Amino acid sequence: MPGLADNTHMANSGFSRSQKAGLPPGTLVYVGEPRSSAPTVRVTRFNEQTLQVEDVTDLTSESIGPKDGSITWVDVDGIHSVELVEKIGQVFGLHPLLMEDLLNTSKRPKCEHYDEHLFILLKSAHPAAHKRKIVTEQVSIILARDVVISFQEENSYDIFAPVRERLRAGKGRLRKFGADYLAYALLDSIVDSYFGGLELVGETLGRLEHEAISHPNEKTLREMYRIKRLTMNLRRAVWPLREMMSGLLRDESRFLSPQTLIFIRDVYDHVVELIDILEADRDMAAGLMEIYLSGLSNRMNSVMMMLAMVSTIFMPLSFIAGVYGMNFKYMPELEAQLGYPLVLLTMFGVAMGMLFVFRRKGWL
Repeated sequence: MPGLADNTHMANSGFSRSQKAGLPPGTLVYVGEPRSSAPTVRVTRFNEQTLQVEDVTDLTSESIGPKDGSITWVDVDGIHSVELVEKIGQVFGLHPLLMEDLLNTSKRPKCEHYDEHLFILLKSAHPAAHKRKIVTEQVSIILARDVVISFQEENSYDIFAPVRERLRAGKGRLRKFGADYLAYALLDSIVDSYFGGLELVGETLGRLEHEAISHPNEKTLREMYRIKRLTMNLRRAVWPLREMMSGLLRDESRFLSPQTLIFIRDVYDHVVELIDILEADRDMAAGLMEIYLSGLSNRMNSVMMMLAMVSTIFMPLSFIAGVYGMNFKYMPELEAQLGYPLVLLTMFGVAMGMLFVFRRKGWL
C-alpha cells in the first residue's frame, strides 16, 4: 500500500499507552495485554446460493481478497501480531491510521470514514465461562465494497457464533443482502452481548444487597467495590456507543444502504436500552455502600442494645449481692435458715420482672 512502507511497525510487544507516546502517527504498535496464542484468520465467502468457509494462513489477495459475485468476510481472532495486521492492510489497502487504531485496545468506541473503508471500533462484553466475571475486549469492523473485515482481541469466545449459524442456515436476509447488512449483523451481535453481562451484574447486585442487609462482612464490601468498578468500566464502553450509532444513522455515505440504516436504528434502540439498564445498575451499586453501612450500624445497635439490657438486668442483682456481701455482724437475714434461697428467689424474680418489662416495650 502506498506510504505503508514508510511507517515503522513494532512486533507484538504489548506496549502500554504511555510507551507509545511520542511515536510518529501511523506507527503500528500493539497496545494491550501480552498474549501467547497464535492468531487465526477465517475467510467466509457467500452469496444467496453458496457458502464457503476456510481457515487461511497464507495472507494473499487470492486467499483473502474479494471475489466477484460473493461477499467476503475476513474474521481475525487475535490482533497482537502486528505483522498479520500489516499483511491484511496491504491486501485491502487499509490506511495506516486505521491499522494503528485497531491495534490499540485502549481506544474508545468510534466510527471513522476513509476513502474506501468505513471503520467501526467498539468494545464487547460477555460473561466468562465460569460466569463469575465479565470479559471485555475490543472489536473492530471494517466495511468496504463487498468486503467485511472483523478483528477480535482473542479467540477464547466466539461472539459472532450466531451470525455464522445464520449464514450456514441460509435463511433470512443475511445471504441475500450486501456487505453492509453483514456489518450490521456483526454490530448487532456485539451490542447484544452486553445484555448477558448486565444480567450477571444485576444478579450480583441483588445478592450483594441481600448480604448487605442480612449479614454484612468484609467479603461483601470487597465485592461491592469490584462490582462498582465493573459498572464504571461498562459505562465507559457503552456510553460512546450511543454517539457512534447516532453518527452511523446520520451517515449519508456510500457504505450503508437505506435499507440497512433501518436496521442500524434498531441497534441504536438496543444501545439506549443498555444505557438505561447500566445507569440503574450504577445507581444501585452506589447505593449498596449506604445499605452496607446501614446494615452494619443496625447490627451494631442490636449488639449494643443486647449488652445494655444484660447490664441493666445485672445492676439490681449486683446491688442485692453487694448488700448481703457486706461484713457486718448484726444483719438479721444472716441468721435466717431460708435466707439464702429467699435472696436467690428475689434475684430471680427481679431478673424475670425486668425481662417481662423489656418484652412489653418491644425491646426484645
